[in-house]
Amino acid sequence: MNLALRDVRHNLGRFLLTCLGLSLLLGVVLSMIGIYRGLVDEALSLVRTPQADLWVVEAGTRGPFAEASRIPGDEREAVARLAGVMEAGALTFQSAETQHRGRMLRFYVVGYEPGRPGEPRTLAAGRPITRSHYELIADRQSGLGLGERVRLGRDDYTVVGLTEGAVASGGDPVVYLTLQDSQRLQFELDPPAARREMARGGRPAGTDTVNAVVARVRPGVPAGDVAEIATRWKHLTALTQDQQEALLLQSVVEKARRQIGLFTAILLAVSAVVIALILYTLTMDKVKEIATLKLIGAPDRTIVGLIVQQALAMGIIGWGAGTLLVLLAKGVFPRRVLVLPEDALMLGTAVLVLCVVASGLGVRLALKVDPATALGG
Repeated sequence: MNLALRDVRHNLGRFLLTCLGLSLLLGVVLSMIGIYRGLVDEALSLVRTPQADLWVVEAGTRGPFAEASRIPGDEREAVARLAGVMEAGALTFQSAETQHRGRMLRFYVVGYEPGRPGEPRTLAAGRPITRSHYELIADRQSGLGLGERVRLGRDDYTVVGLTEGAVASGGDPVVYLTLQDSQRLQFELDPPAARREMARGGRPAGTDTVNAVVARVRPGVPAGDVAEIATRWKHLTALTQDQQEALLLQSVVEKARRQIGLFTAILLAVSAVVIALILYTLTMDKVKEIATLKLIGAPDRTIVGLIVQQALAMGIIGWGAGTLLVLLAKGVFPRRVLVLPEDALMLGTAVLVLCVVASGLGVRLALKVDPATALGG
């Protein structure tokens, strides 16, 4: 007979309650890992949307996602004429808030040139932007539907297309405008500010400014070579796609990665302590039973197996229930929770190791039990 199974049946309520608490704890651990994966996926999805090989930004900056970058809009033509460049497109990036149907909406606005690098690759519904003004494409997470009108700046825009999974690194849903509309939204002064500038003897700044120019190079041409050529222009800095992704992760995600990693390690340590204390308590409750086993000649490996099997059972049940809970609830989180199979399996392996290590406290107590205890009152 299996002593661990019989003991679980004898204390079924306590065992199930323990597994429930452990599953909630492990569910939090897995959700933290999923949140980190979601942060990375959201951050990289925006920079990967243009499918570019080269990012040209203002000299001395690290790109539009890490810090401010402004270059003249006509630089797109200069980049497009570089040797090895197949096509280029100008982009703008900005955050915007607006009141819509009685609630505040916050977007990450991307301005692009239709037909050039930078436009959304696929649409979940609707059509691409076909007019030069007053149309936009929104991500489903924004809550906007096809045909809705939303006000940005001083103009109303009609939603003509919907994307899925287009989210900025800060969690804001992405909306796409034509480059001209986004430039007006970002760079054009309000009428009072423009009149004040004119009264001071100045002229309102022009809007032909972009935050970056993205380019695709011809097959077989190293993007690094083209970037080196573009960087010779002292007013520009060129980054390859890999460099842009690395900088984005370092500047935007690195601190979050450290914090989530530390929190995950703390939760795993807490899980190990909880398992150890529970097993120690369960072992103390059956000291007489263990003494009786020793008295009738049961080997130590039988007693050790009893405790280790219970620890592994708690770990497996807790991990399985916690994983299922996260998979069912991940859609409720305000940020994307990306649960990868390899992360879940890695956590399961770590839990099994922790269970074996944590059972050492109960095993130590069991091995020290005196068989004479079974004869006591």
